[in-house]
Amino acid sequence: MISSYIKDIKQEFSGYNLNSLKQDLMAGLTVTAVALPLALAFGVGSGASAAAGLITAIISGLLIAPLSGGSYQISGPTGAMTAILILLSQKYGLNGIWVAGLMAGIIMVAAGFLKFGKVISYIPVPVITGFTSGIAVIIAVGQIDNFFGITSEHTESSLLKLFSYFKNGINPDWPSVILGLIVIGVMVLWPKKWNKVIPSSLAGIGISLIANMFLKLPVAVIGEIPKTLLPDSRLNLMSINLSDIRDMLLPALSISALGMIESLLCGEVGGKMSGEKLDANRELISQGIGNILIPFFGGVPATAAIARTSVAIKSGGKTRLVSVFHSIGLLISMFILAPVMSQIALSALAGVLMVTAWRMNEWHNIKYIFSKKFKSAMAKFLITMTATVVFDLTQAIIIGVVFASLMFLVKISNMEIAIHEVDKARMNGSLNISLNDLLGYIRVVYFTGPIFFATVQQLSSKLKQLDDVRVLILSMRGVPLIDTSGIYALDELIHELSKKNCKLMLCALQPQVKNMLEKSSLSDKIGKDMIFWSADQAIIAAQDIVVA
Repeated sequence: MISSYIKDIKQEFSGYNLNSLKQDLMAGLTVTAVALPLALAFGVGSGASAAAGLITAIISGLLIAPLSGGSYQISGPTGAMTAILILLSQKYGLNGIWVAGLMAGIIMVAAGFLKFGKVISYIPVPVITGFTSGIAVIIAVGQIDNFFGITSEHTESSLLKLFSYFKNGINPDWPSVILGLIVIGVMVLWPKKWNKVIPSSLAGIGISLIANMFLKLPVAVIGEIPKTLLPDSRLNLMSINLSDIRDMLLPALSISALGMIESLLCGEVGGKMSGEKLDANRELISQGIGNILIPFFGGVPATAAIARTSVAIKSGGKTRLVSVFHSIGLLISMFILAPVMSQIALSALAGVLMVTAWRMNEWHNIKYIFSKKFKSAMAKFLITMTATVVFDLTQAIIIGVVFASLMFLVKISNMEIAIHEVDKARMNGSLNISLNDLLGYIRVVYFTGPIFFATVQQLSSKLKQLDDVRVLILSMRGVPLIDTSGIYALDELIHELSKKNCKLMLCALQPQVKNMLEKSSLSDKIGKDMIFWSADQAIIAAQDIVVA
């Protein structure tokens, strides 16, 4: 892994010159403009502080990017992560976030070394889309308090939080609502061509800030932002005890699962845009190392961010220095703009997060799934989205994947089994093969689909109906795989056929099926001379058995 990293770095900076440096610097500053309002918003949205979000973005860019599995990845706090952290902070406070983040980092490093990088390829698209939409709902619900300038009761889930608003009602603080609506209006109406110069989120925050400074509205604001990367409020190893580790295990698994999924998804999207393949396992290790260290700076868990990564690529970034420059830009902003940023209204940041939540929905995939009326995909999407809102995020992914797997099993368990007598005219004519008159005692069975635990019963019941057959030929060209249940079924079939004085032949075996039969020694039990390349060869050999 180290050698491949060194090789990638050499290739990445091969031919690097002053012009490349300028491109990286400009791309980094562009990403800074996008990341600044998002870092502040995600910090607050996580139940921590705007400063915590800013510190996370800075440290992520400096620590994760140099070790990343792709030159284009930009990491930091994300909207998806706030969905976990807001509930975690309400229950365990900031120390709970830091301990869980540290543990999640350790899990991600272990996952990288265990080569779990391909995990994203096993999660169906409707499950990921439903998961993303569920997170969007959680983010939006989590910002209702800040947007309306109210304080509601703490609840265990977003669903209960939503019910509490219907139960208790909302008495909005209108100045807060006005500033939040200003941000939403600017972000929605901001022309795309202007967005390339000034990001809509930054413009919205800036306009609301100016309005607030002139009108001096009595609204809740961010408050003081410390001009340091080592604030007083940060993780201390001495403050961690055994009970914290036990309590934080499930939240840590949720954070690590989300971090892995989002980082690998970002790598997949960024890889297609840049033409560079992501080293998934190294990406997990880099994300893990970053998340192990970030809590000691008082930051919140980070992951690769699709929005910032795509901006970096579109802005002409060449290397991972883009991420470093973006962090330096944020660091300078912290020292220079801290007094100004401290006056940003929380409702304005809530407006940013609400628009972000809306936009993070994969509307193209959702429209495609529902417009084409793919029933199984619709079910996967809705079940995963509902589970994400109602349950823990890790449980939601598990529920979605399990449901998708069950749907897949149901779909492929409808094995096609066709039983045919030998067509003597075809064999004698087109194939020019001479056959005897005892072909009525031979049957050829054609399978289509895998032979595994879900299809075994169907296979067994169908074959047991055969009577007065001396040779049974199983043509398995359409069988891509067979599991141990299928092996047991064939073994039982051999036993049943022997009672009827009937021989079993196999033909057209796929490589995986052939290997499985050899490993189980079933091919020896059937007899190597009873396994053929084609059904025609098997039929010719079967004649001798019938005559005998």
